[in-house]
Amino acid sequence: MRQRPTVLAVAFDAYGTLFDLDVAIARHAARLGEGWEETSALWQRKQLEYAWVTTLTGPEHWRNVEALTREALMTALNWNGGASLETVERLMGALRAPPAFADAADALAALRARGLATAILANASRAMLASAAKHAGLWALLDHLLSADAARACKPDPRAYRLAEDAFRLHASRIAFVSSNAWDAQAAAAYGFRTVWVNRIGQPTEFALHQVAAVAADLTALPGLIAPDEEAEERS
Repeated sequence: MRQRPTVLAVAFDAYGTLFDLDVAIARHAARLGEGWEETSALWQRKQLEYAWVTTLTGPEHWRNVEALTREALMTALNWNGGASLETVERLMGALRAPPAFADAADALAALRARGLATAILANASRAMLASAAKHAGLWALLDHLLSADAARACKPDPRAYRLAEDAFRLHASRIAFVSSNAWDAQAAAAYGFRTVWVNRIGQPTEFALHQVAAVAADLTALPGLIAPDEEAEERS
């Protein structure tokens, strides 16, 4: 009798892992002007800073993740020349309608074909994730959309990762976590997930991730890393 795979569910980070945020923002490059890449990078960095500060200062200071993201965007725009309401709304709209990476749908479909449940677990609001999943064509391939808002704590706080255990009703050891962010992968591994770091940009290894996580250049190899083909295993 074939054994069930150790991993029964897979949770994914969203932006940079399943959704191509760079392409979504690049569509508004003309509006942002010269140096738009730096503005985009600053926005993403400030969003993380704001999320981490509101988490570390305690639940009584929690702010909705979408509000934090908007405030981070306004900071980035003001840093580089000023924020108009129209620009803010267009860029926030980009988060709600990003394209999926070319490998995302096939990876999700392959995992589900092998009986694994799937979810997004991200520092974004559920409304943002729902809109993004629908626009990217991934909605039907996901069982859960898990927002840090539900935990009132952003990753890498353990309360955020616990959302996956609660949603899947599984121990962390039965869940894989996939992220393109090194800090996220390291924290997920420390929490107890079987972790895959998707190093899409070929950056140097951080946190000695090669010791605690599988490392892949994209999502193509993901099904084999998480749920190897049972027939292939029997032949080996």
